[in-house]
Amino acid sequence: MNKRMSDSYTEQVQILTQANINGYNRLFGGQLMQWIDVVAAVVARRHSGRNVTTAAVDSLRFEGAGHPNDTILLIGRVTYVGHTSMEVCVETYVESLSGEKTRINKAYLVMVALDEHEKPVEVPGLVVETHRQRMDWEAGEKRYEYRRSLRRHQND
Repeated sequence: MNKRMSDSYTEQVQILTQANINGYNRLFGGQLMQWIDVVAAVVARRHSGRNVTTAAVDSLRFEGAGHPNDTILLIGRVTYVGHTSMEVCVETYVESLSGEKTRINKAYLVMVALDEHEKPVEVPGLVVETHRQRMDWEAGEKRYEYRRSLRRHQND
């Protein structure tokens, strides 16, 4: 059964505390990467109905900083699916007290669905409903083909 992108949409909210701050008084990048991985896993589990593993972090682009007491919003969505893999985009925002959001990070992760023996298993197809979703799908398809070509060249 195919699923819609909205079926696996996930949000996570954090308030930055001193435990999440580095020596420059900014959000520690490793902490953000952990949160991104968790959000991507939840998205992929919701889409596939399976346990998943992170196969690749395709892109992780830091665009801004988070500071102590900032509200951090992570939004994840499936952008492309292959046979056993799902590309998940996670965007991270600082949300002001007025509700205004400023993106500070965008990441693409490849998640693989696993069966009960931890072997890759087929995932549902993806129903694309809007123009933006179509653009996400087409861009994801190009990234998928690029990753495949890299794997072929690495194995030569």
